[in-house]
Amino acid sequence: MKHLIISLVTFLVLISTSTNAQKEEKEALSKLSFMTGDWKGTSISYSKNGKKQVEVTEKVRYIMDGNLLVLDVKSPWIALHTIVSYNSKEKKYYYYPFSKKGNKKGYKGTYEDGNFIVYFNENRRLTFTKTDKGEFHEYGEKKENGKWEKYFEDILNPVKSK
Repeated sequence: MKHLIISLVTFLVLISTSTNAQKEEKEALSKLSFMTGDWKGTSISYSKNGKKQVEVTEKVRYIMDGNLLVLDVKSPWIALHTIVSYNSKEKKYYYYPFSKKGNKKGYKGTYEDGNFIVYFNENRRLTFTKTDKGEFHEYGEKKENGKWEKYFEDILNPVKSK
């Protein structure tokens, strides 16, 4: 009987811990709701040779009852399927990009001042934000000579429903 009670208490503690973690993960991911929707706009690439631009679309949705965020990006330059999760133990977001070549690893991200920032390393980062005009703004930066410089940016507007 004693073993049954211990097993039952252990089971209830595990369920409670799991439920609290999922709630915390869902709340953290809800901060990224500014990204959700169907978006279309311009992707601009910056290089020493100038800038180039193409049309880009992005669909951002919650899945698994709000416990994961999925981003699907398509342009003539890139097709990317990304999953964003939150780890309640580490208090960190994780960004998992998948291309036709597969996935390398998950990158750590943070939510700062209304922006979602993903760090590939100390010299490369990706920022997701929303402009005052309601545009979804995503841009990549690399640190050169101690200064952050954009190497691409996507400026997207909501796609109107038909």
